[in-house]
Amino acid sequence: MNQPWQERPRPLRLECRYEFENYAQLRDYLDRAAEICESEGLYPDMGFGKDYVNITIHADEGSDALSEKQRRLATLLDELRSASAGG
Repeated sequence: MNQPWQERPRPLRLECRYEFENYAQLRDYLDRAAEICESEGLYPDMGFGKDYVNITIHADEGSDALSEKQRRLATLLDELRSASAGG
């Protein structure tokens, strides 16, 4: 099940999990997500298996809030997931 982004307090971060029908779809998503991360200059932690990816976007060290840039990355990754799922 795909879950919405969840904000966690310690350490401050955004987390979500996306599931895919197969490895090919996952791989395509990861390749496109890498391009987005590169263009945004943010590099979240991504752990994946055969048909899922867990993504964690950490707040900047010492910060007590997530930046607009970090929240924007989460939105862009959501939009990519929606597009790769056909809407």
